[in-house]
Amino acid sequence: MTDPTGLEQARTKMTEAGVAPAAIETFTRFYHLLESGETGLIRESDIDPLVDIPSRAELTISDEDAAAALAQTAMLKLNGGLGTSMGMDQAKSLLPVREAPGGDGEILSFLDIIVGQVRAAREATGARLPLLFMNSFRTREDTLAALEPYPDVAVDGLPVDFLQNREPKLLSNDLTPVVWERDPDLEWCPPGHGDLYPALHASGVVVALLEAGFKYMCVSNSDNLGATPDATIAGWFAASGAPYAAELCRKTPADVKGGQLVIRKADGRIVQRETAQTHPDDVAASLDPTRHPFFHTNNLWFDLEALAAELERTSGVLELPLIRNDKTVDPADSSSPKVVQIESAMGAAVAVFEGATAIEVERSRFLPVKTTNDLLVLRSDVYALTPDYLLEAQAPAPLVDLDKQFYKLIDGFTERFAAGAPSLRDADSLTVHGDWTFGAGVRAEGKAELAGEGGTVPDGATVGPEGF
Repeated sequence: MTDPTGLEQARTKMTEAGVAPAAIETFTRFYHLLESGETGLIRESDIDPLVDIPSRAELTISDEDAAAALAQTAMLKLNGGLGTSMGMDQAKSLLPVREAPGGDGEILSFLDIIVGQVRAAREATGARLPLLFMNSFRTREDTLAALEPYPDVAVDGLPVDFLQNREPKLLSNDLTPVVWERDPDLEWCPPGHGDLYPALHASGVVVALLEAGFKYMCVSNSDNLGATPDATIAGWFAASGAPYAAELCRKTPADVKGGQLVIRKADGRIVQRETAQTHPDDVAASLDPTRHPFFHTNNLWFDLEALAAELERTSGVLELPLIRNDKTVDPADSSSPKVVQIESAMGAAVAVFEGATAIEVERSRFLPVKTTNDLLVLRSDVYALTPDYLLEAQAPAPLVDLDKQFYKLIDGFTERFAAGAPSLRDADSLTVHGDWTFGAGVRAEGKAELAGEGGTVPDGATVGPEGF
């Protein structure tokens, strides 16, 4: 029997830490689901694929309607991630990505490029385009410091950020809050991006945007530089009258993770199924592009009036499905106590808003960086950064697989590519086994592969199927 004091301990801990009441009630709802054995799994037999959606490439939105919709749109970036999977301890959005347009040698971070994209869109369209960040307690200070050189980011007196909530990690054996004296910060975790809703409710941001004359909001992850301000999609969304829309991309062989939208047979409602909500027996079906052709980009559009009404109705506690995430209290120490992190996905709100819809978008709107493999491609000549701070593909992105022992963490990765990323424009793939350091001007061609214990790839070398 689960310790009946576990929830009480967790609620007390959150209250004493100043966590917003809506977040505490959301946590309480999920705790009861967890306690009852809820897994959040969505079985393949209970759903139908979502296949019939409009495509951005085929939209016919007038320039006037597109501009009018963008003028009433705000941009929100989820910025709570620390990049812990890459060994980082600050906001992932502060990671250096590309040289600035113009080639003056300045290296820009995700954050710098996002600001550049919004500034360029403002100049091109005249839209006010507020830019807001949802920070975590671990990313806020560094992010606000990085924004100081950009005083023009703030619009109409709106805040540039608000805080997502935090919740206690729970011991797997009895669901009581873990105590970890070596690093008390590790006793806490973010509640997943489904925390967007109680965080918005607590911050008052949605009401503030409405009062400032905005009608729509586009939400995306800060590590996805493809999710730029888009007047065409804004115009389509405004014309649709939908309260909510999700951007989806067609799958490629590389897309083995990520959520998808499906149709629940019980009521015909569109719902989201995350990887963690897929039963092991259903994984093959979920990944089959002939059955489920789209995956979720985590780029969302909201009608602010509909969002405000739902937050008011529920006091910020939307009925999202539970995602149980089993971890260790110290992610870097597999021997530390096993814990459960209660999470939810913001895209799961598609089932909450009646009339919610989706749109197929080009792959260029989905350029996330989850691993150093992704980072290498983004830093390479596969992409060019335009004067408008858009990442334009110069060639199809190759599959990159770097030896995790040496390249998984950002310090090891940076050390081995100190001379810069190799050219990947002529590569179908790059696979690296062993400890290799890359010189300057290295090129990868075809199915490029390095094997063995490692060594140095000389300046100017070409790596192919048999090495260099």
